[in-house]
Amino acid sequence: MKQQDFFIVWSKLHGDAKVAGIVKAWLIISFALVKPLSKLKFTPNILTLLGLFFGVLLYINAQSPWAALLLVLSLTCDGIDGSLAILTSKFSKWGALLDSTVDRITEVFWLITLYKIGADIKLLLAIAVFASVQEYLRARAGGLGMPQVGVVTFAERPVRASFIFIALVASAVDIAIIPQIVILWLLLQVISFLMVTRFLFLNLR
Repeated sequence: MKQQDFFIVWSKLHGDAKVAGIVKAWLIISFALVKPLSKLKFTPNILTLLGLFFGVLLYINAQSPWAALLLVLSLTCDGIDGSLAILTSKFSKWGALLDSTVDRITEVFWLITLYKIGADIKLLLAIAVFASVQEYLRARAGGLGMPQVGVVTFAERPVRASFIFIALVASAVDIAIIPQIVILWLLLQVISFLMVTRFLFLNLR
C-alpha cells in the first residue's frame, strides 16, 4: 500500500476526516513505523497488547530512569496499531473493541504509576473518572450513529500521556512539581469532558 492510499483509507475510517497539519505529520511517521513491522508479520492486536505490556512494565519500574521511555513505547504501540491494521487490511470490529478496552486498562497503569511516584490518589481518581466518561461518551455516540470523532479537546490521550511523561522526568531529576502537574491535568480534563458533553448534546438532540 502506498502512503497516499493509506491516507485515503484512514480518512474513510475516521468519518472522512481531513488529513492535514499535525494529523498528517503523525500519519507519515506512523506509516514509516509500521512498514517494517508488517514485513516482520506483526499484527495490530500484538501491538495493542504490547502497549499494555509496556504500561505494566512502566508501573513496575515507575521510579526507574527508564520509566519515561517505557511510557513512550506504550503510547507508540497504541498509536500505530490502527495504522498497521490499515496497512495490512486486518482491521475488524473485534480489533477495534480490543484496542479501546486495552487503552482504558493501560491508562489505569499509567495513573497508578503517578501514584507510585507521589501523586495524590484522590486527584488521580478524579482524572480517571472524567477521562473514562469522556471516552465512554464518544464510544456511546458512535453506537448511536455519530461517525465523526467530534471536538478535539485539551486532554486527548497523547496529551494525557504528556502530563505523565513530564511528571516522570520531574521525578527522575528530583523536581517537586508533581502536585501542580496533576492539578493542571485535572483542570484540563474537566474542561475537556465539558467540551465533549456540549458537542454531543448539540449534535444528538
